[in-house]
Amino acid sequence: MCIRDRLKPVLKEYSSLISELREKLVNCSTSHDLANIKSYYLGKNGIVSNEFLKLKTVSPEERKILGSNLNNFKQEVQNLIIRKNTELSESIKETEQVDISLPGSNISTGSRHPVNLTINRVIDILGCYGFDTVDGYEIEDEFHNFDALNIPNSHPARDMHDTFYVSDTKLLRTHTSSVQIRSMLSSKPPLRIMTPGKVYRSDSDPTHSPMFHQIEGLCIDRDINFCHLKGLLTRFITELFGRDMEIRFRPSYFPFTEPSAELDIKFNGKWLEVLGCGMVHPNVLTNVNISSKKYSGFAFGLGIERLAMLQYGIKDLRMFYENDLSFLSQFKGLK
Repeated sequence: MCIRDRLKPVLKEYSSLISELREKLVNCSTSHDLANIKSYYLGKNGIVSNEFLKLKTVSPEERKILGSNLNNFKQEVQNLIIRKNTELSESIKETEQVDISLPGSNISTGSRHPVNLTINRVIDILGCYGFDTVDGYEIEDEFHNFDALNIPNSHPARDMHDTFYVSDTKLLRTHTSSVQIRSMLSSKPPLRIMTPGKVYRSDSDPTHSPMFHQIEGLCIDRDINFCHLKGLLTRFITELFGRDMEIRFRPSYFPFTEPSAELDIKFNGKWLEVLGCGMVHPNVLTNVNISSKKYSGFAFGLGIERLAMLQYGIKDLRMFYENDLSFLSQFKGLK
Protein backbone atom coordinates (compact mmCIF):
# COMPACT_ATOMS: atom_id res chain seq x y z
CA MET A 1 0.00 0.00 0.00
CA CYS A 2 1.39 3.42 -0.97
CA ILE A 3 1.92 6.23 1.57
CA ARG A 4 -1.01 8.35 0.34
CA ASP A 5 -3.40 5.43 0.67
CA ARG A 6 -2.28 4.88 4.25
CA LEU A 7 -2.83 8.56 5.05
CA LYS A 8 -6.29 8.84 3.48
CA PRO A 9 -8.13 8.36 6.82
CA VAL A 10 -6.12 11.20 8.39
CA LEU A 11 -6.67 13.54 5.46
CA LYS A 12 -10.37 12.67 5.50
CA GLU A 13 -10.44 13.59 9.19
CA TYR A 14 -9.01 17.04 8.38
CA SER A 15 -11.82 17.55 5.87
CA SER A 16 -14.42 16.47 8.43
CA LEU A 17 -13.00 18.88 10.99
CA ILE A 18 -13.28 21.75 8.52
CA SER A 19 -16.94 20.85 7.85
CA GLU A 20 -17.58 20.69 11.56
CA LEU A 21 -15.94 24.12 12.02
CA ARG A 22 -18.12 25.65 9.30
CA GLU A 23 -21.27 24.43 11.06
CA LYS A 24 -20.11 25.84 14.38
CA LEU A 25 -19.35 29.20 12.80
CA VAL A 26 -22.80 29.36 11.22
CA ASN A 27 -24.35 29.01 14.68
CA CYS A 28 -21.86 31.39 16.32
CA SER A 29 -23.47 34.75 17.15
CA THR A 30 -21.21 36.37 19.76
CA SER A 31 -17.55 37.24 20.12
CA HIS A 32 -17.43 35.12 23.27
CA ASP A 33 -18.58 32.03 21.37
CA LEU A 34 -16.06 32.73 18.62
CA ALA A 35 -13.27 32.97 21.18
CA ASN A 36 -14.21 29.54 22.53
CA ILE A 37 -14.20 28.04 19.02
CA LYS A 38 -10.81 29.59 18.31
CA SER A 39 -9.41 28.15 21.52
CA TYR A 40 -10.85 24.71 20.69
CA TYR A 41 -9.12 24.59 17.31
CA LEU A 42 -6.07 26.86 17.61
CA GLY A 43 -5.40 26.97 21.37
CA LYS A 44 -2.32 25.59 23.08
CA ASN A 45 -4.09 22.28 23.69
CA GLY A 46 -6.40 22.59 20.66
CA ILE A 47 -6.94 20.24 17.74
CA VAL A 48 -4.29 21.76 15.49
CA SER A 49 -1.60 21.59 18.20
CA ASN A 50 -2.44 17.97 18.94
CA GLU A 51 -2.24 17.08 15.24
CA PHE A 52 1.23 18.62 15.01
CA LEU A 53 2.31 16.54 18.00
CA LYS A 54 1.27 13.37 16.15
CA LEU A 55 3.81 14.13 13.42
CA LYS A 56 6.55 12.91 15.78
CA THR A 57 5.14 9.37 15.63
CA VAL A 58 5.12 8.90 11.83
CA SER A 59 7.88 8.13 9.37
CA PRO A 60 9.79 10.91 7.60
CA GLU A 61 8.00 10.19 4.31
CA GLU A 62 4.58 10.38 5.97
CA ARG A 63 5.60 13.44 7.97
CA LYS A 64 6.39 15.33 4.77
CA ILE A 65 2.93 14.72 3.30
CA LEU A 66 1.02 15.13 6.57
CA GLY A 67 2.94 18.31 7.48
CA SER A 68 2.01 19.98 4.21
CA ASN A 69 -1.67 19.04 4.55
CA LEU A 70 -1.72 20.01 8.23
CA ASN A 71 -0.37 23.49 7.43
CA ASN A 72 -3.11 23.91 4.83
CA PHE A 73 -5.66 22.71 7.39
CA LYS A 74 -4.41 25.21 9.96
CA GLN A 75 -4.45 28.05 7.45
CA GLU A 76 -8.03 27.30 6.45
CA VAL A 77 -9.14 27.20 10.09
CA GLN A 78 -7.53 30.60 10.69
CA ASN A 79 -9.12 32.10 7.57
CA LEU A 80 -12.60 30.87 8.53
CA ILE A 81 -12.31 32.27 12.05
CA ILE A 82 -10.99 35.63 10.80
CA ARG A 83 -13.84 35.87 8.30
CA LYS A 84 -16.39 35.15 11.02
CA ASN A 85 -14.83 37.74 13.31
CA THR A 86 -15.16 40.35 10.57
CA GLU A 87 -18.83 39.44 10.06
CA LEU A 88 -19.55 39.79 13.78
CA SER A 89 -17.78 43.17 13.95
CA GLU A 90 -19.79 44.53 11.01
CA SER A 91 -23.00 43.16 12.51
CA ILE A 92 -22.32 44.99 15.77
CA LYS A 93 -21.71 48.26 13.92
CA GLU A 94 -24.98 47.91 12.02
CA THR A 95 -26.98 47.33 15.21
CA GLU A 96 -25.41 50.26 17.05
CA GLN A 97 -27.63 53.30 16.86
CA VAL A 98 -27.10 56.68 18.44
CA ASP A 99 -30.10 58.69 19.49
CA ILE A 100 -28.88 62.24 18.94
CA SER A 101 -31.90 63.61 20.82
CA LEU A 102 -30.66 62.18 24.13
CA PRO A 103 -28.81 64.51 26.53
CA GLY A 104 -25.05 64.17 26.62
CA SER A 105 -23.21 62.35 29.38
CA ASN A 106 -21.77 64.39 32.21
CA ILE A 107 -18.00 64.64 32.04
CA SER A 108 -16.34 64.69 35.43
CA THR A 109 -13.77 67.46 35.65
CA GLY A 110 -11.00 67.84 38.16
CA SER A 111 -10.29 70.72 40.50
CA ARG A 112 -7.33 72.69 41.70
CA HIS A 113 -5.62 71.24 44.76
CA PRO A 114 -6.10 73.38 47.90
CA VAL A 115 -2.31 73.73 48.19
CA ASN A 116 -2.10 75.12 44.65
CA LEU A 117 -5.08 77.38 45.33
CA THR A 118 -3.28 78.85 48.33
CA ILE A 119 0.04 79.23 46.48
CA ASN A 120 -1.68 81.07 43.63
CA ARG A 121 -3.49 83.33 46.09
CA VAL A 122 -0.25 84.27 47.87
CA ILE A 123 1.55 84.87 44.55
CA ASP A 124 -1.30 87.12 43.36
CA ILE A 125 -1.20 89.22 46.52
CA LEU A 126 2.57 89.61 46.68
CA GLY A 127 2.72 90.21 42.94
CA CYS A 128 0.64 93.34 43.46
CA TYR A 129 3.45 94.67 45.66
CA GLY A 130 6.11 94.11 43.00
CA PHE A 131 7.44 90.71 44.06
CA ASP A 132 8.65 88.49 41.21
CA THR A 133 8.37 84.70 41.39
CA VAL A 134 11.68 82.78 41.29
CA ASP A 135 12.17 78.99 41.19
CA GLY A 136 15.22 77.03 42.29
CA TYR A 137 16.80 73.63 42.89
CA GLU A 138 15.24 71.13 45.29
CA ILE A 139 18.59 69.32 45.71
CA GLU A 140 21.00 71.82 47.23
CA ASP A 141 24.49 72.03 48.68
CA GLU A 142 25.34 73.05 52.22
CA PHE A 143 26.61 76.48 51.22
CA HIS A 144 23.34 77.70 49.70
CA ASN A 145 21.13 75.91 52.23
CA PHE A 146 23.12 76.59 55.42
CA ASP A 147 26.47 78.41 55.23
CA ALA A 148 25.39 81.47 53.27
CA LEU A 149 22.38 81.84 55.57
CA ASN A 150 24.58 82.27 58.62
CA ILE A 151 23.60 78.84 59.99
CA PRO A 152 26.60 77.53 62.00
CA ASN A 153 27.95 73.97 61.73
CA SER A 154 26.67 73.23 65.24
CA HIS A 155 23.07 74.17 64.40
CA PRO A 156 20.65 71.23 64.96
CA ALA A 157 19.01 71.84 61.55
CA ARG A 158 22.11 70.28 59.95
CA ASP A 159 21.63 66.98 61.78
CA MET A 160 20.57 63.84 59.93
CA HIS A 161 17.38 63.57 61.97
CA ASP A 162 16.23 66.98 60.68
CA THR A 163 17.61 67.03 57.12
CA PHE A 164 17.47 64.50 54.26
CA TYR A 165 21.02 64.15 52.95
CA VAL A 166 21.51 62.79 49.42
CA SER A 167 25.29 62.57 49.85
CA ASP A 168 27.91 64.01 52.19
CA THR A 169 27.49 67.47 50.66
CA LYS A 170 24.12 67.34 48.87
CA LEU A 171 20.71 67.49 50.55
CA LEU A 172 17.03 68.09 49.92
CA ARG A 173 16.52 71.77 50.65
CA THR A 174 14.96 72.50 54.04
CA HIS A 175 13.61 75.90 52.95
CA THR A 176 13.37 78.01 49.83
CA SER A 177 15.84 80.49 51.33
CA SER A 178 18.47 78.78 49.18
CA VAL A 179 16.73 80.27 46.13
CA GLN A 180 17.08 83.72 47.70
CA ILE A 181 20.80 83.14 48.14
CA ARG A 182 21.22 82.18 44.49
CA SER A 183 19.16 85.21 43.42
CA MET A 184 21.28 87.60 45.48
CA LEU A 185 24.46 86.07 44.06
CA SER A 186 23.27 86.40 40.47
CA SER A 187 21.46 89.76 40.64
CA LYS A 188 22.29 93.15 42.02
CA PRO A 189 19.96 95.10 44.35
CA PRO A 190 17.28 96.29 44.40
CA LEU A 191 15.59 92.89 44.69
CA ARG A 192 12.00 92.00 45.45
CA ILE A 193 11.33 88.28 44.98
CA MET A 194 9.13 85.44 46.28
CA THR A 195 10.21 81.81 46.16
CA PRO A 196 7.44 79.18 46.30
CA GLY A 197 8.26 75.48 46.23
CA LYS A 198 8.58 72.13 47.95
CA VAL A 199 10.86 71.72 50.96
CA TYR A 200 11.85 68.64 52.94
CA ARG A 201 12.36 67.94 56.63
CA SER A 202 12.48 64.74 58.63
CA ASP A 203 9.14 65.14 60.39
CA SER A 204 5.71 63.51 60.06
CA ASP A 205 2.51 63.78 62.14
CA PRO A 206 -1.03 65.23 61.73
CA THR A 207 0.43 68.77 61.58
CA HIS A 208 3.80 68.06 59.92
CA SER A 209 4.86 66.34 56.70
CA PRO A 210 8.34 65.28 55.49
CA MET A 211 7.56 67.21 52.31
CA PHE A 212 5.59 70.42 52.35
CA HIS A 213 5.28 73.69 50.48
CA GLN A 214 6.77 76.99 51.49
CA ILE A 215 6.85 80.47 50.05
CA GLU A 216 9.37 83.07 51.12
CA GLY A 217 9.66 86.74 50.34
CA LEU A 218 12.80 88.87 50.12
CA CYS A 219 13.24 92.60 49.65
CA ILE A 220 16.71 94.18 49.36
CA ASP A 221 17.14 97.91 48.74
CA ARG A 222 18.49 101.06 50.29
CA ASP A 223 16.94 102.29 53.55
CA ILE A 224 14.65 99.27 54.11
CA ASN A 225 13.56 98.97 57.72
CA PHE A 226 11.29 96.91 59.98
CA CYS A 227 8.37 99.27 59.45
CA HIS A 228 8.30 98.32 55.79
CA LEU A 229 8.15 94.64 56.78
CA LYS A 230 5.33 95.17 59.29
CA GLY A 231 3.31 97.27 56.86
CA LEU A 232 3.60 94.72 54.06
CA LEU A 233 2.73 91.71 56.21
CA THR A 234 -0.21 93.47 57.84
CA ARG A 235 -1.68 94.22 54.42
CA PHE A 236 -0.84 90.72 53.21
CA ILE A 237 -2.72 89.00 56.05
CA THR A 238 -5.73 91.26 55.58
CA GLU A 239 -5.93 90.51 51.85
CA LEU A 240 -5.26 86.80 52.29
CA PHE A 241 -8.08 86.21 54.76
CA GLY A 242 -10.37 88.83 53.27
CA ARG A 243 -10.88 90.73 56.50
CA ASP A 244 -9.03 92.67 59.17
CA MET A 245 -7.29 90.20 61.45
CA GLU A 246 -5.92 90.84 64.89
CA ILE A 247 -2.19 90.23 64.55
CA ARG A 248 0.90 90.49 66.70
CA PHE A 249 4.64 90.35 66.12
CA ARG A 250 6.59 88.34 68.71
CA PRO A 251 10.38 88.57 69.06
CA SER A 252 12.05 85.38 67.86
CA TYR A 253 15.39 84.07 66.62
CA PHE A 254 16.52 82.97 63.17
CA PRO A 255 20.22 82.78 62.20
CA PHE A 256 19.59 84.61 58.91
CA THR A 257 17.62 87.60 60.23
CA GLU A 258 18.28 90.18 62.95
CA PRO A 259 16.01 91.33 64.49
CA SER A 260 13.67 88.38 63.98
CA ALA A 261 9.99 87.94 64.71
CA GLU A 262 7.07 85.57 64.34
CA LEU A 263 3.69 86.80 63.20
CA ASP A 264 0.60 85.46 64.98
CA ILE A 265 -3.03 85.89 64.04
CA LYS A 266 -6.04 85.56 66.30
CA PHE A 267 -8.10 82.81 64.72
CA ASN A 268 -11.30 81.55 66.33
CA GLY A 269 -10.27 83.16 69.59
CA LYS A 270 -6.78 81.60 69.67
CA TRP A 271 -3.38 82.96 68.73
CA LEU A 272 -1.76 80.99 65.90
CA GLU A 273 1.72 81.47 64.46
CA VAL A 274 1.58 81.73 60.64
CA LEU A 275 5.01 82.97 59.53
CA GLY A 276 8.52 83.94 60.52
CA CYS A 277 10.19 87.16 59.44
CA GLY A 278 12.94 89.64 60.15
CA MET A 279 15.58 91.96 58.78
CA VAL A 280 18.21 90.20 56.66
CA HIS A 281 21.29 89.55 58.79
CA PRO A 282 24.36 91.59 57.72
CA ASN A 283 26.39 88.36 57.55
CA VAL A 284 24.00 86.99 54.93
CA LEU A 285 24.45 90.10 52.80
CA THR A 286 28.23 89.81 53.14
CA ASN A 287 28.12 86.15 52.10
CA VAL A 288 26.40 87.08 48.82
CA ASN A 289 28.70 90.06 48.11
CA ILE A 290 26.18 92.78 48.96
CA SER A 291 27.34 95.68 51.11
CA SER A 292 25.41 95.75 54.39
CA LYS A 293 26.40 99.42 54.75
CA LYS A 294 24.63 100.42 51.53
CA TYR A 295 21.75 97.97 51.53
CA SER A 296 19.33 96.43 53.97
CA GLY A 297 16.34 94.19 53.53
CA PHE A 298 13.70 92.01 55.07
CA ALA A 299 12.65 88.40 54.56
CA PHE A 300 9.69 86.28 55.59
CA GLY A 301 8.59 82.70 55.09
CA LEU A 302 5.35 80.80 55.57
CA GLY A 303 4.09 77.25 55.20
CA ILE A 304 1.43 76.92 52.52
CA GLU A 305 -0.25 73.87 54.05
CA ARG A 306 -0.79 75.69 57.34
CA LEU A 307 -2.48 78.60 55.57
CA ALA A 308 -4.63 76.20 53.53
CA MET A 309 -5.69 74.38 56.70
CA LEU A 310 -6.79 77.66 58.25
CA GLN A 311 -8.58 78.92 55.15
CA TYR A 312 -10.46 75.69 54.37
CA GLY A 313 -10.93 74.28 57.88
CA ILE A 314 -8.73 71.20 57.32
CA LYS A 315 -7.59 69.57 60.55
CA ASP A 316 -5.18 66.87 59.32
CA LEU A 317 -2.24 67.84 57.10
CA ARG A 318 -2.06 64.32 55.64
CA MET A 319 -5.38 64.80 53.84
CA PHE A 320 -3.55 66.94 51.29
CA TYR A 321 -1.58 63.92 50.03
CA GLU A 322 -4.05 61.01 50.19
CA ASN A 323 -5.53 61.59 46.69
CA ASP A 324 -9.03 61.23 48.14
CA LEU A 325 -11.42 62.41 45.41
CA SER A 326 -14.25 62.95 47.88
CA PHE A 327 -11.97 65.43 49.67
CA LEU A 328 -10.52 67.09 46.57
CA SER A 329 -13.89 67.46 44.83
CA GLN A 330 -14.93 69.99 47.49
CA PHE A 331 -12.63 72.55 45.85
CA LYS A 332 -14.24 72.48 42.40
CA GLY A 333 -14.90 75.92 41.03
CA LEU A 334 -12.38 77.64 43.31
CA LYS A 335 -9.61 79.66 41.70
